[in-house]
Amino acid sequence: MAEIVRGVNLTKRFGEGEAAVTAVDHVDISIEEGELLVITGDSGSGKTTLISLLGCILRPTEGEVWIEGKRIDPYKDDLARIRREKVGFVFQNFNLIPYLTALENVLVAMELAGRRGPEAERRAKELLERVGLGHRLNHRPSQLSGGEKQRVSFARALANQPRIIFADEPTANLDSRQSANIMELVKELRREHGVTIVIVSHQVELQKDADRVIRMKDGRIVEEKRRSEASR
Repeated sequence: MAEIVRGVNLTKRFGEGEAAVTAVDHVDISIEEGELLVITGDSGSGKTTLISLLGCILRPTEGEVWIEGKRIDPYKDDLARIRREKVGFVFQNFNLIPYLTALENVLVAMELAGRRGPEAERRAKELLERVGLGHRLNHRPSQLSGGEKQRVSFARALANQPRIIFADEPTANLDSRQSANIMELVKELRREHGVTIVIVSHQVELQKDADRVIRMKDGRIVEEKRRSEASR
């Protein structure tokens, strides 16, 4: 498979001097096109910081990020544009705009990329129907269950046809049934859209569907397993 994202010697420190904390510590990582990767580890191990670096939300203190073979310069390149065009994010707490409907939440992502009008609305509706929310288009987040909110989040993440989706603890606030439904959705979206999906989670049950599982500790990758090994 072709490589879609690479991190080289990635390091991220917060703070200065004796108070500085190294959240990611000289990590090398390669993510393949179409891969379902799970990054696991205890709280504070650096999982979320790592995907924030790879997804161009954070600038690295040291190291490089490459997307589709192009080195990203964190101080010269337009990181917001790269995120809009290449990357989708799904967050643990959904991050939906509370006063907008499900449809409007998806449309906002498209408008940020300059996509408006009937065609944008048609695509937004299609995505929500695809995630099983065609009957909830005009419901606000307060009117949706946790699982439905996360489905809106995935529809929004797909709005601009990203090459890769980073999902940060997408099932942490869901019960076991909702979690299983979200993982089925993830597998279906991957098959149908060919999108690469990276999931950060400490939940062991999510690992069985992964092509690869990476475990982090103290900001470093300490273990890596392919599908045959991860399922043992």
